Amino acid sequence: MRPLIGNQTPLLGTRRGQVLVATGTCLAIAFAWHAFQHPLVVLAAGLAPFALLGVLRMPFPVVLAFVVFSFFRIHEVIQPLYPLRIPQLLALGALGSLAWGLWHRQIRVYWRPELTVFAVFFALVTLGVLLATNRPSAIEAWTGTYSKIGIMVLAIAWLATSREAFRLTVRVVLACGLLLAMVTLYNKANGIGLVEGTRATIARNLGSMLGDPNDLALTLLFPASFALAVLLSRGSHWFWRLMGALCFVAVVAAIIATQSRGGLLGIAAVTGIFAYRRVRSKLLLALAGAAVLAALFTVAGISDRASGGAHEQGVDESAMGRIYAWGAAYRMALDNPVSGVGLNNFLGNYWAYSAHWDGRNHAVHSTWFGVLAETGFIGLAVFVVMVTVTLILVRRSAMLLAPGQPGHVHDANLVALGVEAGLVGFIVSGTFLTMGFLWPFYILLALAVAVGEFARRQTARPSQGVSQNAIRREIDGPQRGPTQPRVPA
Repeated sequence: MRPLIGNQTPLLGTRRGQVLVATGTCLAIAFAWHAFQHPLVVLAAGLAPFALLGVLRMPFPVVLAFVVFSFFRIHEVIQPLYPLRIPQLLALGALGSLAWGLWHRQIRVYWRPELTVFAVFFALVTLGVLLATNRPSAIEAWTGTYSKIGIMVLAIAWLATSREAFRLTVRVVLACGLLLAMVTLYNKANGIGLVEGTRATIARNLGSMLGDPNDLALTLLFPASFALAVLLSRGSHWFWRLMGALCFVAVVAAIIATQSRGGLLGIAAVTGIFAYRRVRSKLLLALAGAAVLAALFTVAGISDRASGGAHEQGVDESAMGRIYAWGAAYRMALDNPVSGVGLNNFLGNYWAYSAHWDGRNHAVHSTWFGVLAETGFIGLAVFVVMVTVTLILVRRSAMLLAPGQPGHVHDANLVALGVEAGLVGFIVSGTFLTMGFLWPFYILLALAVAVGEFARRQTARPSQGVSQNAIRREIDGPQRGPTQPRVPA
């Protein structure tokens, strides 16, 4: 097996491959000059073959870049990048590099029970699209997001199987989390894109997903777990521990700025899972956690929100809206117990199933009820099983890769700890945030499968017919040295 950060194909290491790249460069430049006669277009055309070469040689960074732009919406956070269609270009590059690697058998394909559960859920969602009450809306959501999620789950699981891939993933997630947090705080300080006058958002003027404060809080939760894992790991370099501390503090401050109750609960859950391992007195931990959560709600100014604030008597308007939405989701599942109303069809059916109609459709604001409404009772059961087996897998992987264990690998252990805390945060915050068909959980699922497979191979015994040296060569990739023979031209 070859390194998964920089796969090399036999063609690209030969003289024939070099001639092909040079010929392609000349043809691209000639075509660009004939068609556009603009120096920047000619420059881009000249660099295109080398970009293609990089895509084929390094599939995992390309896949990771696509996930980062799709999930963190970097092209919307840095708005000058928005017209460049970067996610679409990265999608083509990711699919091309994945297909190339599979065709040339550069990628080690494997299967795990967790992927089987995901495949069953994916099939149920696809069936629901065909039976949806509003089929065009469901097809648009499936082709626009969920089909890409299905492909990228496999791509991440099959490509992120080396310590270099895990190291790159952790560092990229930290950098993106810090960027989003700083932009959120900047927008809050300057009154840009505020919802209800107090709740921070990003790129609301572009209609971005991050323009909803709850969705922004959900996105910020993802890097929080990795930041704490890096910060609290003694094996981390001091610079990256500092980066972890900065990222976590900035993310917490940004989630406070969104005033999202689900986001605050998620932060409490992520922090609690790390504290649980380090605090002996669980009663003291519970009391401290309740006090910290109350302090977070106070600092966030939840009582001052236009919706769900202290000025609303009894059960506030925001809470009642959720109760009505959850009731509507349950009635949708009763009418469509096998397939639900279909992907992205909750809003369109709200008016027909809600016990209280105020003239507007409302979001479900719950992962669990959202999955129930759009995939039915069978879909919800499979989804719960999928979350459960993923949590069990990553918990077992964290134990196998922990310091002091024979299979300990620092970067893989960081990913396992980050994914475990992220899943706990997802389970808690999912009660109030709608993320059953969005990127966060599925990225965690893919990383959990990758680190689980890594831990299995790392801790394999010689008695199983595989030597430890062979396993390590497969994990780390072939080592190049001055005595290694060169590939003949």
